Amino acid sequence: MGKPPGTDSEVFMKRALALAARGRTSPNPMVGAVVVRGGKIVGEGYHPKAGESHAEVFALDRAGDLAKGADLYVTLEPCCHFGRTPPCTDAVIRSGVRRVFAAMQDPNPLVQGKGIEALRSAGIEVRVGVLESEARKLNRPYIKRITTGRPFVLWKAAMTLDGKIATRTGDSRWVTGERARRAVHRLRSRFDAILVGIGTVLADDPELTARGVRRTDGPLRVVVDGNARIPLDSKVFNSDAPTVLVTKRDAPEERLDALRSAGVRVLEIRDEEGRVDLGRLMTELANMGVNSVLLEGGGELAASMIEAGLVDEGLIFIAPKIIGGRKAKTPVEGEGIELMSRALGVSKPRVRRFGDDIALEFQFPSDD
Repeated sequence: MGKPPGTDSEVFMKRALALAARGRTSPNPMVGAVVVRGGKIVGEGYHPKAGESHAEVFALDRAGDLAKGADLYVTLEPCCHFGRTPPCTDAVIRSGVRRVFAAMQDPNPLVQGKGIEALRSAGIEVRVGVLESEARKLNRPYIKRITTGRPFVLWKAAMTLDGKIATRTGDSRWVTGERARRAVHRLRSRFDAILVGIGTVLADDPELTARGVRRTDGPLRVVVDGNARIPLDSKVFNSDAPTVLVTKRDAPEERLDALRSAGVRVLEIRDEEGRVDLGRLMTELANMGVNSVLLEGGGELAASMIEAGLVDEGLIFIAPKIIGGRKAKTPVEGEGIELMSRALGVSKPRVRRFGDDIALEFQFPSDD
């Protein structure tokens, strides 16, 4: 299963990865495929969204008779089970391809090597591992949900140089400049769900949509509101994207009735020490087919998510401003730690520039 020799394989797999990134496929993985004959691509395709044909089918259909004796490059092991579409292994075998290069094995227990074995049993040479790290990075949200039962979570925040997300009066428009804000809308468009707390809704009344970005459906808006305090005229209830309100099971019944009567989708989650059990919420979102969550809530929700070990990566925008204020909010609130030696360390920091603002990307410790 080692990486095949030569650089041509990487060139073709890079093309397949670029194609895969075009899809909006949750809960499925993003997959791209190219058919190569005589050193040239004769067919290519990607999985556009769940329920539609998979990448291999598109690529093989476009290659037609040229697929016979050719090589197939695919970013993920071809599936071998019936779902909303037939097994891709059947189409690959029928096409007559000579070799299949897969970037990685599918971690889904329904596949997990079975697709590779099916192809080999049919006499097709299969090699696995071309640009595997790139393929894993592309599908990290899918891999996280399949292997842990929880979605991938990216924490996004914006603060001033002195670590404030708003002034002492609560004003937060705007911490960063226009370029950084446009980048956030592009970021939202790539996630399945956006997560905030009731504090953010009451303070800012945000829409939580991906504006200015081509996307047929907005990301799911998830609001954690344990006691169902949210006003019914909040902008998160507009028709631009679906919304789920997350409450505790003992939230006031009259408030829940009013919300449901207004057509609000309410998800009741058991509480933990008087608050919504966020771990259970992540499991419920994964069960709904959510691969990725963008955490945009304020400092209290961020603190709770980080403390519970539910955040995978961070993206913090930093604006060249100083506002001060003892009561001005910070990106992470909560009780905090007592000793600097117990601070949570992050890894792989990377700095990006957005006009006058900078953004720091990093990873949180992970057991998976």
